[in-house]
Amino acid sequence: MNKYRSRCLKVVLAAVASVLSTSHAAGLPRQAEVARRGADVMPFDLKTTTHIFSKTDKGGTQRVVVKDARDSVQTRLVREHLHEIRQQFQNGDFSGPTHVHGACMPGLSELKLSKPGAIAVDYREVHGGAELNYRTNDPTLVAALHRWFDAQLSDHGADAMQGHQHHHAAVPKD
Repeated sequence: MNKYRSRCLKVVLAAVASVLSTSHAAGLPRQAEVARRGADVMPFDLKTTTHIFSKTDKGGTQRVVVKDARDSVQTRLVREHLHEIRQQFQNGDFSGPTHVHGACMPGLSELKLSKPGAIAVDYREVHGGAELNYRTNDPTLVAALHRWFDAQLSDHGADAMQGHQHHHAAVPKD
């Protein structure tokens, strides 16, 4: 009986490892394509930065920071980009994410259909970069923002990470 369980466990572990390996490998071409298209929209070097996505009950915070805080050029480029993105999003323009991630990106269609101003977007500079805080009282848009964050985490791979989940609309501290 022990040999049988041991053999079953080995088969299950091998299957799980195979699935995880295939899933990761399938994500690499997508991440490479997103990085290539991202260079058309993002003026900073994606490999020198980290995108951090923190969900809140009213939306979430997208923070982009340079990996080397002494890199003032990349920090300036991150800040300029997020400031520009804020303006575009407040005007209902989601063409940047559409170009980088594709029109079928989860959550994006709902964000595009929202009326300008339905989602408040606040910009704030942080050490080594900047962040955008998205807030809405519309549960459908909150869910869309969360799906959009999840898709970006997947698409940016090693250049992105999930931040802390907040159950209030406060902006994370440095």
